[in-house]
Amino acid sequence: MIELSDMIRELRRELNAAMADGEGDAVRFALGTAEIEATVAVDREAGADGRVRFWVLEAGGSGKETASRTQRITLTLEPRTVAADGTTATALIAGDEVDGER
Repeated sequence: MIELSDMIRELRRELNAAMADGEGDAVRFALGTAEIEATVAVDREAGADGRVRFWVLEAGGSGKETASRTQRITLTLEPRTVAADGTTATALIAGDEVDGER
């Protein structure tokens, strides 16, 4: 399992890499809404500084024992680039096709 925040951080890293790969290319693609669907387990820590953590489960790894403590969530993200002056713009990406990509 990985934390939901780690999954989103890795998605951001991958999108940044795709943007860098497309820098200077004649054809670029605007990145629209990114929708992520994941099965998560919710873990609550006890104590005064307790927090709630969301753990992303592997496909098929939720098993009967934990099924009642898991939830399926969908996050809709709108990736934007932020310039030094604080203005935002639609992210532009490009890159080579990867085997199995649709």
